[in-house]
Amino acid sequence: MIDLAHLRDEIVRPVLVELGLHSDAAEALLLGTAVQESGLVWLRQLGGGPALGIYQMEPATHDDIWANYLAYRDELADKVARLAAPWPDRHRQLVTNLAYATAMARIHYRRVPAALPAAGDVGGLAAYWKNHYNTAQGAGTVAEFAEKYRHQVLATA
Repeated sequence: MIDLAHLRDEIVRPVLVELGLHSDAAEALLLGTAVQESGLVWLRQLGGGPALGIYQMEPATHDDIWANYLAYRDELADKVARLAAPWPDRHRQLVTNLAYATAMARIHYRRVPAALPAAGDVGGLAAYWKNHYNTAQGAGTVAEFAEKYRHQVLATA
């Protein structure tokens, strides 16, 4: 299991600052997403699904971000591309490259027109994750996210 304080201090915060997209709310949302999606343990979706990495991003979502968002934002696309390594392919880097995976998860949320909830609004973060990352068809629940967030993310604050 990845230590949450290390993930926050060594990966999430520096990546968000590098992208110019840091806020306490973005940091909180990404930590909660990682805890909810992978438990900071699983790097591939259990049951054989397509989701990859600590944020459990699907390759189709990754590709859509590049095709329909980053393709129209050259400066941001360049920043994200600089976080990618030349090998392996970018889908695989959702597993192997925490900085790149973090950037892609942040961009996923950045595409949402609704403002991020406040960093301390656990219920708001949980609902935002459910509505904009997990979706209504996803198995996760707002209550589950909130419980994991309170027990794991807030414990490292």
